[in-house]
Amino acid sequence: MALFKRSWNGRRAIIATGGVMVSLVFGLAAPLSTHADELPKETVLPFAAANRAIHAALEACKKDGYRVSVSVVDRAGVPRAMGRADGAGPHTVDSSRKKAYTAASARRPTTELADLITKIPTLQALRDINGDILMLGGGLPIEIGGDIVGGIGVGGAPGAHLDDACAQAGLDAIGAAPKVPVPK
Repeated sequence: MALFKRSWNGRRAIIATGGVMVSLVFGLAAPLSTHADELPKETVLPFAAANRAIHAALEACKKDGYRVSVSVVDRAGVPRAMGRADGAGPHTVDSSRKKAYTAASARRPTTELADLITKIPTLQALRDINGDILMLGGGLPIEIGGDIVGGIGVGGAPGAHLDDACAQAGLDAIGAAPKVPVPK
């Protein structure tokens, strides 16, 4: 490798030339490619599927006369899509998002979580994990192919069991695993 000094505007710099520098640059790429194999692979809920779920949930609630908001989040709880029916209360936007977040984060239906903290008072602190948790029925995890890929939340129907039913219609529309027991 040849080193030589050169001046620019009174400043001196040392410049390296030759094959050693090239091998240093290309030598760094090899270890990076082996680490790429170690990166986790995740199933991602497509935007189109999130919109189909929202539309189906809104339609199911509309058919029964409920004006609701529906939110879908990804597995990390980040909003993917949201819809609000004409006439739905402004509070339904936040409640649907928080229910979706809670279902995705806890990987369980929010009705189940609400029942759990009622039965086991020491678990009530779960409500206070952060400001996005909402322990109220209407949030379901979205499970496709055995992976939780997100959550859907419905807010605004006159009862948590009705929010759950509309959310389940959203899951059904995208072929997700059912999360609400079928009434007998």
